[in-house]
Amino acid sequence: MSGKRSKADFVVVGFALFAVFFGAGNLIFPPFLGLESGTKWFPALACFVLADAGLSILTVLAIVRLGKGRELLGRLPRRAGLLCMDIVMLIVGPALCIPRTCATTFEMGAHVLFPELSSWVFGLLFFALVAVLTIRPGKVVDIVGKYLTPMLLITIAVLCVKGLLSPIGDIISPHEGFQPLREGFLNGYQTMDVLGALAITIVILKTVSDKGYADKKSQMKVIGRAGIVAGIALFLVYGGLAYLGATTSNMNLSSEIGHTELVVLVTYLLLKRFGVVLLALIVFFACLTTAVGLVSSAAAYFTDRMKGRVSYTALVLVICAVSMLISNVGITTMIRFAGPMLSVLYPLLLTQVFLSFFDEKIRKNGVFIGAAVGAVIPMLFDVLNSLGLPFSFVTKLPLYSLGFAWVIPSAVGAVIGALIPEKTAVRTVPIGSAAAVPAAKEAS
Repeated sequence: MSGKRSKADFVVVGFALFAVFFGAGNLIFPPFLGLESGTKWFPALACFVLADAGLSILTVLAIVRLGKGRELLGRLPRRAGLLCMDIVMLIVGPALCIPRTCATTFEMGAHVLFPELSSWVFGLLFFALVAVLTIRPGKVVDIVGKYLTPMLLITIAVLCVKGLLSPIGDIISPHEGFQPLREGFLNGYQTMDVLGALAITIVILKTVSDKGYADKKSQMKVIGRAGIVAGIALFLVYGGLAYLGATTSNMNLSSEIGHTELVVLVTYLLLKRFGVVLLALIVFFACLTTAVGLVSSAAAYFTDRMKGRVSYTALVLVICAVSMLISNVGITTMIRFAGPMLSVLYPLLLTQVFLSFFDEKIRKNGVFIGAAVGAVIPMLFDVLNSLGLPFSFVTKLPLYSLGFAWVIPSAVGAVIGALIPEKTAVRTVPIGSAAAVPAAKEAS
C-alpha cells in the first residue's frame, strides 16, 4: 500500500541519497585533492562534486526515467551490455570497492591503533565477520548503519570547524602544470558513485513508491528535488574536507603521503589522539556495513548471472576470499590501478546516461553504440599514452585539459551511428535485475 505524501518527502529522500553516496571511502579523496590543488582547491572541488554527486544523481534520474524493463545499457548489443554490467559489478564488488572497505579500515584505524598488526591477519578477521553477517544478516547491521553516518558527519563537522578556526597552515599554490579541473573530475570518478547508482536506484525507487509516488512524473520530480538536497549536503562535506587538505599544502606532503594517511594526519593535528581513535572506530563500523551490502549485492548479481549453478553462500565466500587478497595491496595501489579503468568505463556509461533522456526520440541503436565507441577509443589512447606509448596526440583533443577528450569523438560516433541503416531498434539487454540490487550503501 502506498504511503501518504508529504511536502518534506524530498528532504527525507535527499538525505537517503546522501547516505548512499557518502561513505567512509569517500573521506579519502577530497582532502588529498585539496592538498594537491592548494590555492586552486575550490575549482578542483567544484569539478569533483560535479563528477561525483552530479553525475551520480543524473544516473539515478536516467534509470528512473527509463522505467521498469528499460535498462540503461539496453540499447547496446546484448553481449556488450552484459559484459559492461559484469565489469561494473566486479568493480563495485570484489575487484575494487569491497577490498577498499577493508584497506580503508586497516589504514585509517587498525594500523594506526595497532601498528604491529598484519594487514593479512586483519583482512582475514574483517572478511570472516563480513561473511557471517552477509550469510546470516542480523539487526546489528541495520543498527550500526543507522547511527554511524550521523556520527561520521558530526566528527567531520568538528574537524572542519576546528580547521576553520585554527588552520593547520597557509595554503600555497600547486605545482606548475597542475590542472585542477581535470584532477577534480578524475578524483570524482574514483569515488565510483556513478557505478553504485546502477545498483541502488531500485532501492531509492522503492522508498519513493512507498511514500505514494507511483507514476514516473512524480517520481522524477521528488527524486530531482532530493538530488538537489543531496548535492548541497555533499558539496558542504566535501568542501570542508578539501579545505582541510589545502591547509596542509605548505607541508610538502603530496609525494610522500597516501590518501588515508592524510586523513589520519589532519585528524591528529586538529583533534589529537582522541579524534584519531574516534575516527578509527566510526570508519571500521561504516566500512563493515558497506562491505556487507556490497558483498550481498555482488553475490546476488552473479548468482543470477550464473543461473543458480553456484550458490549464493558459495559466492559470498569466494567474493570475501578474493577481496581479502586484493585488500592487501593497499589503498594507494588500488587508486592507481582503478584510474585508467574508470577513465575508460565512465565515458561509456555517461554516453548512455545522457542519451537515455532522449530515448524515445532516438530510433536507432546505432546512435547509442556509436557514442559509446567514440567515447571509449580516445580514452583507451589516453591510458596507453599514460603508460608511455606513442599516443600523445590525444592530449591535443578539445576539452582534454578538463578530462573530457571523449565528448566530441562520442558525438561524432553518435552521428555516424545514426547514418548507418539498421532494422527497427529494440532494447536488447535487461540489465540490472532485482537480484543485483540489495543496498549498496557506497560504491567506494
